[in-house]
Amino acid sequence: MDVTVYGPLRSAIGGKETTLQFSGGTVDDAIDTLVSEFPRAAQYLYGADNDLRPSVRISVNGDRVESGDQCPSDASIKIMPAVQGGSR
Repeated sequence: MDVTVYGPLRSAIGGKETTLQFSGGTVDDAIDTLVSEFPRAAQYLYGADNDLRPSVRISVNGDRVESGDQCPSDASIKIMPAVQGGSR
């Protein structure tokens, strides 16, 4: 699976893109695979309750998906964590 990340996730995985071995399953499974390979990514994806933050946006092959949706092994995934902070 090809993974493209944005924002602070780039520093967690060491760049904008990576390729991971993934045998298919749900989007949650795909995210778990990413976090297993890059544990620092967890802080940007999961809340205190260890659930995927509702502000995280994920697309699979260009389509917006939810965490329980199916994700094929050869998917191209984009992950956009919430951007926090800023001032007025």
